[in-house]
Amino acid sequence: MKHSQLIGIVAALAAIVICYMPWVFIASNNTLITGLDSGVTNFGRPGLMNIILSVTCLLFFALPKLWAKRTNVFIAAINFAWAIRNYILLTTCQAGECPEKRVGLYLLLITTFIIQLMAFFPKIALPEEK
Repeated sequence: MKHSQLIGIVAALAAIVICYMPWVFIASNNTLITGLDSGVTNFGRPGLMNIILSVTCLLFFALPKLWAKRTNVFIAAINFAWAIRNYILLTTCQAGECPEKRVGLYLLLITTFIIQLMAFFPKIALPEEK
């Protein structure tokens, strides 16, 4: 794909911004959970790993080296897996109460999936064989 690297960079920047959006609302505690603030819960900072991996993917999308493109596939896969882990962890019903899912959690899954897809289609100028 001609514009896969640019789309990957934009998706990585979007994933970083999405980590600051609301992900889940727990009504019993009146707690709004974002990627970097879990309120009174023990979830920690679930979006911090996504930010670190997205910054790494962003750098590898920008580097025109073959090793960076190959490594980016694995980093993007870990990023997508971490987003799925956050979805499962934060939306699990506990003690009969299910948290209310917000749009940020769905957007994180979509953008990390786009990052993974764009990592599969790098634009690489290969030398011609004679």
